[in-house]
Amino acid sequence: MKKLLNIIIAIIAILTITGCNNASETTIRVIATSIPHGEILEVVRAELEEQGYQLEVTITSDYYFPNPSVAAGDADANFFQHVPFLNLYNSENSDKPLVIGAYVHIEPIGIYSNDYTSLDQVQDGDTVLISNSTADHGRILKLFEDAGLITLVDTFDVLSSDIIIEEAIAQNPLNLVFQANVAPDFMFSAYSNQEADLYVINSNYALEGGINPIDTAIFLESTVDNPYVNILALNEADLELDKIKALIAALNSDAVKDYINETYNGSVIPA
Repeated sequence: MKKLLNIIIAIIAILTITGCNNASETTIRVIATSIPHGEILEVVRAELEEQGYQLEVTITSDYYFPNPSVAAGDADANFFQHVPFLNLYNSENSDKPLVIGAYVHIEPIGIYSNDYTSLDQVQDGDTVLISNSTADHGRILKLFEDAGLITLVDTFDVLSSDIIIEEAIAQNPLNLVFQANVAPDFMFSAYSNQEADLYVINSNYALEGGINPIDTAIFLESTVDNPYVNILALNEADLELDKIKALIAALNSDAVKDYINETYNGSVIPA
C-alpha cells in the first residue's frame, strides 16, 4: 500500500512539473507600461493565441523594476524603455544584461506649459522641471537646443547618461533653471499641479494623462534619426525560444505599424 502511495505521489509530481513546463513554453509574460506599450501588446494577443501562446501582461508605471525582473526570470520580456535606458541598465548590471528583441516605436518627448502656448512666450528665469532619469537628460537638453532656448557645448554627447546639466549648457540666454527631481511617472502630476513653468514629459505619460502631445506640447522632439526607440528587452538565452520569436514577429508586423499610425496620429511613430 505504501509503495502504491509513493508511486501515485511520484506520478502527481511528474504531471505537475510537466504542466508547469508546458505552461512556461506557451505562456509569454511581459512587463509593460500602459500606453502605448500595453495597448500595442493587446493588438498582438489574438495572433499569438492563434499560434497557441497565452500572453500575460503586467502593467506598471515604474521604470526601475522591469529590467531586474526579466533578468531574474520573473518575466520573459519587458516593453517600456528606449535603447539608452537599457544601455544604462546594462552598464550598471553587467553580470545580468538584457538584449533587444525588437525595435517597435518612438515616443517623441515634448515641452509643456500651463501658461504658454508657444516658445516665444517663455520668460527669463523660468523653471524647467525634468525627470530624474539620467538616461533622458541628454535627450532633454538636445530638445531645448532644437527649440532654440539653449546652446550646448561642442563636446556634448546626447546619449551620455552621466551629464552635468550646468556644464553641458554653453549658452542659456533666458537663464532657464533646470530641476531634475521628479520621477518620470510623476511628471504629468507635476504638470497638472502647476509646479513649474515648463515641463518635459514622455509621450506615454502624456497619453496616459489624457492629453495628445501633438495638440498640447509647445514643442515636440523630431523623430528623424531618433535614437530613442522603444524596445522589447529580454535575456539573450531566450531569443531562440519559439514563443519569443512569435512575440517579436508579431510586434514587428504591419498590423502593429498600422495600429500605431491610426491610433496615435503622430504622438507615437513606428520604428
